[in-house]
Amino acid sequence: MVEPVEQRGQRTKEEWREAYRQMVQFADGLKARGVLRAVELLTSLKDAARVSGGNGDARIIDGPFAEAKEMIGGFFLVDCETREAVAIAAECPAAAWCTIRKVGPCYS
Repeated sequence: MVEPVEQRGQRTKEEWREAYRQMVQFADGLKARGVLRAVELLTSLKDAARVSGGNGDARIIDGPFAEAKEMIGGFFLVDCETREAVAIAAECPAAAWCTIRKVGPCYS
């Protein structure tokens, strides 16, 4: 799920609770269907860190990251066929406030 960086700071506590409730309910449904493998809400960019570098010189850079307009807000890891994954993405409540991206398998 990719969301605008400023979005989280604009929500009221009640809006946060409602969004969280919807996402938990959605995750519970995926779990009941037997397709959910993992789900996580990720931290905002102000609390994030990234590893950058090359040539054996890795550096940890703490956020916030001024150049970012979007951030990955969380993920659902589902084990299903591609068409079902796309249908699941369309059902996700977060589609109302962010972009849901389907990423294919990292193995063959």
